[in-house]
Amino acid sequence: MKKLHRPILILTIILTLAACANPSTMPGTPEATSTSSLPDPQVYVTPAPDVDTMLASYFAAWQADDYAAMYVFLSQASQALVTQEDFVQKYTDTANALTLQYDTGIEYTIKNVVTNPQTATATVEVNFNTNLFSTLTRDLEFDLLREGDGWHLNWDTTVILPELENGNTLEIVKDIPSRGNIYANDGSPIAKQEDVVAIGFVKGDLDTDLISLFYSTMADLTIYQISEVIEIVDNANDYDYIPLGEALEEDVNRQMGALTAMSGVYLNYYTSRYYYDGGIAPQTVGHLSYIPSEDVNRYLRQGYSLNARFGGAGIELAYEDALAGTLGGSLYVKDVNGQIVTKLAERSASPAQSVTLSIDSTLQYLLQQSLGNYRGAIVVMEMDTGRILAMVSNPQFDPNLFDSANENSFHSGNLYAATDDPVFNRATNGQYPLGSVFKIITMAAALDTGVFTETSEMYCDHSVVVCGTELYDWTYEKDRPPSGDLTLPEGLMRSCNPWFYTIGETLYQQGYASAIADMARAFGLGSLTGVDISEQSGNIPADTNSCGVNTQLAIGQGEMTVTPLQVARFIAAVGNGGTLYRPSLVDSVGVDGGEPTYTFEPEAQGTLPVSDADLNIITEAMRSVITNARGTAHTQLATMPYRAYGKTGTATNTTGESHAWFAGYTSVGNPDRPDIAVAVLLENAGEGSEMAAPVFRRAVSLYFSHYTDYGYTLPWEAVPYVVKSPTPIPTETPYGYEEPTDN
Repeated sequence: MKKLHRPILILTIILTLAACANPSTMPGTPEATSTSSLPDPQVYVTPAPDVDTMLASYFAAWQADDYAAMYVFLSQASQALVTQEDFVQKYTDTANALTLQYDTGIEYTIKNVVTNPQTATATVEVNFNTNLFSTLTRDLEFDLLREGDGWHLNWDTTVILPELENGNTLEIVKDIPSRGNIYANDGSPIAKQEDVVAIGFVKGDLDTDLISLFYSTMADLTIYQISEVIEIVDNANDYDYIPLGEALEEDVNRQMGALTAMSGVYLNYYTSRYYYDGGIAPQTVGHLSYIPSEDVNRYLRQGYSLNARFGGAGIELAYEDALAGTLGGSLYVKDVNGQIVTKLAERSASPAQSVTLSIDSTLQYLLQQSLGNYRGAIVVMEMDTGRILAMVSNPQFDPNLFDSANENSFHSGNLYAATDDPVFNRATNGQYPLGSVFKIITMAAALDTGVFTETSEMYCDHSVVVCGTELYDWTYEKDRPPSGDLTLPEGLMRSCNPWFYTIGETLYQQGYASAIADMARAFGLGSLTGVDISEQSGNIPADTNSCGVNTQLAIGQGEMTVTPLQVARFIAAVGNGGTLYRPSLVDSVGVDGGEPTYTFEPEAQGTLPVSDADLNIITEAMRSVITNARGTAHTQLATMPYRAYGKTGTATNTTGESHAWFAGYTSVGNPDRPDIAVAVLLENAGEGSEMAAPVFRRAVSLYFSHYTDYGYTLPWEAVPYVVKSPTPIPTETPYGYEEPTDN
């Protein structure tokens, strides 16, 4: 039967093939149907994933320290062997041990790629740019596997660094130089590594029979006078620990006989960076900080130890590189048993440098004790060089309290959260309206335009209508008679607001809308001074195309703000003939006992655009502020035995009582004591003539008398450097002529 059907089957196959070859011959197929009417076949090709693209993404994540993004590229088998947390930690630990640079730490070049349908291998040259060990170069081998629609990495620790095979790890042994010291201009220490004792007491434990001994001993060891120690004790609760400060161990040992006789006194010994006298210019010198938890890895990668302290503010921060020295260390590879396999890299440390400041520590200390309970600032600057001899910001703080080894730090709270913000440097970062001290600049603009001259005159009444608004003089507010007819220099001497309102309006109306603002900028306002530490630029209005803006600017009000440092700088320029010097806090930098790597040289940054003749008119007017019986500073400064020039200022503001200003300079000509410019600001203290001018007198008197003349008791003092309790309403000090005051 099978043989009989075979020819039929063969015939059937032949006919079928013929029909497939020529569809038009198939039974029932219309002749009109053409093969050209059928669509072309569509071919879809899935490209193989590109290894270079995958590696570029992987290294981009590595360069960005985005280790979690790198983990996504691991194969499923690798992810089963290492968790993302462990993966991230391994890369983090390696980066820290290498001291890998941020952003530029990883550079790579793909040298070779071999691709198969499901696997690939790649050799990548990687440069590890480190902070301590220069650049380490390694070839990394990548074993890749196709999973899903991309390449994934069969990962092990050798893909971080070949030396990490077999569970090896990296360990860095650091060589950290001792931190450099900070000195005052006479070489006395301001900050130095010392053996220190933190001192405090518990009132309820004090022996009342020895209380007088306690008062005198604490006054000897701390910054407080006896009367201040008594007040601290009186205000203390019986069972609270009250920190009093820190002292050198050698000074404590000198008083040990008295200390062992007393009960209730607690001494905590430690060794650390010690800031003398409770902090000389603490906001300027700054303090050390610990590594914040959120920045641990960043500092470890710079070579710091986990418990390191570094410059957190002021000179400590600005000169961190010099004060810290060059960190060194050795980088080892260790096996799983902690044994050294090899030394991978090494760098020697270099010694830290010390910084000698221009600060006169005695002048600074005495002026720090002079501002009482007022917030404020004092800047004392050499007029012909820009060297800063004192930079006071009040209230004060003790930089020793930033050391956790100091027991007192645990009882002092967060200084950065304190109500009066004592860490804030009001001398460089405080921005205030300048008030009538600004009239010096307005007068310069008035003379420079030629619209006003030395002999220009007007009647200084209680008020004046300018720009359609009636504005008042300080004599009206003080219920004093009007100042009457005044020349322009006399207008400065009397600080007549109507005179300067009129200047602002007149210059605006005569096409000099920007003259006052331009002069202010030429005097260095509205821009940074270039001082060594952080500062603010203040503000001079950019848009002066308004009569009202100009009249307010003319008396140092409105939107304008300045820092006390800027004021000292331009007052010095007025006094020295017109040169603006960069304010400097540093005399020299260098390794103790070695040649300095930096020595101060005066740096002129600009010249006041004021002619010699106009500058002479201005300075003579500033002299009359003190010497003329009607001058606003005559009452406070006329009897001062040192020739001085100055200007009072009282700046209204939105924070309560007016700010009190005085700015001036000396012309003594003592070759041993260069002439100085001084700016004084007291926040919310009232009249500049009554409150700030006496501080100017103290600064000048202390400086030229070598600290023997304190320049009278200040209005808020019971005796020099001791505040009345409570701070009284200011009253006039009974010396000299008393009638003038300032707006």
